Amino acid sequence: MRVGAFVLAAQFPGQGQGEALHRAVRCAEVAERAGLDDVWLAEHHFVPYGVCPSAVTLAALLLGRTERIGVGTAISVLPTQHPVALGEQAALLHLTSGGRFTLGVGRGGPWVDLEVFGAGLAAYERGFPESLDLLLRWLREPRVGAAGERYAFREVAVVPRPAQALAPPDDPDAELPGPGVLVACTSPASVRLAAARGLPMLLGMHSTDEEKAEMVALWRAAARESGRDGDEIAAARHVSAGVVQIADDRRDAVETLTKAMPGWLRQGLGAHVTVDGRTRTMRDPLAYTEKLCALHPVGTPRQCADRLAATAERTGITTHALLVEGSGDLAATEENVRRLGGDVAPQLR
Repeated sequence: MRVGAFVLAAQFPGQGQGEALHRAVRCAEVAERAGLDDVWLAEHHFVPYGVCPSAVTLAALLLGRTERIGVGTAISVLPTQHPVALGEQAALLHLTSGGRFTLGVGRGGPWVDLEVFGAGLAAYERGFPESLDLLLRWLREPRVGAAGERYAFREVAVVPRPAQALAPPDDPDAELPGPGVLVACTSPASVRLAAARGLPMLLGMHSTDEEKAEMVALWRAAARESGRDGDEIAAARHVSAGVVQIADDRRDAVETLTKAMPGWLRQGLGAHVTVDGRTRTMRDPLAYTEKLCALHPVGTPRQCADRLAATAERTGITTHALLVEGSGDLAATEENVRRLGGDVAPQLR
């Protein structure tokens, strides 16, 4: 079982953006000292839901400030970035961190980001497979050229090559062929796309265990249909996103989240602007918070450990990315991370 912190750099009402980013950095530093396995970083543009606009940039900072913990993006939005530029950054972080970096990518949403970065709606609606395949080639091949609908360029050398990674001194026989890549999946189409390429999934915190189990089953079936072998299918390390809040009494943990999260969700989700003016329905912030409390490890350390174990048993997913900053408070978030690493994770190992 791998237990990690999921960090959004969420800006809660009344807080500054620097405060949100400081809390995000502290989450990772405390997570390493608390013995957690990973820290996962989100990126967003132009909204206080999360004020980190570049997950790979923040990952670079955190890899430099830590020594052991894995650092991953959850996710880097691929349609608004050039796959080669993202691949170069991922290779750089892989090579310089001794293989501690994981690149999570996703399609994002139909937001105004597409207009600002010049990607256009087509990059969101149909361009993701082309971008993903170009990214994967960049991470796996020594030279890459492209002749696609969106990207076309002559063959160039891949520099730096992920396969040139040095083994860490404490494990000279380690193989570090390239950074791990996973795909955020929210639909059967995205599940099949990831499965055809043998890429594990990141499954969102809004999904129930039953929904996640169905997506894992679909992924396995689609991977077999695509010719993936049984060992590769069995080894896929899918990631389950969730929320965690730890207290000595479950009522206190729920109260912490229901007091803080609805205001953040209302402000953050409400700030999203669609690129083409399409209407969208925002979740009710309080109802959504209550749903997350019911789905995820919110309560005493024993209740949280049991909940994570139940998710693993029902879904087959043993890697967890858990939102730790739901209180919106720096001191409370740090304590939440410490208890996740010290009180909950050991029960699962």
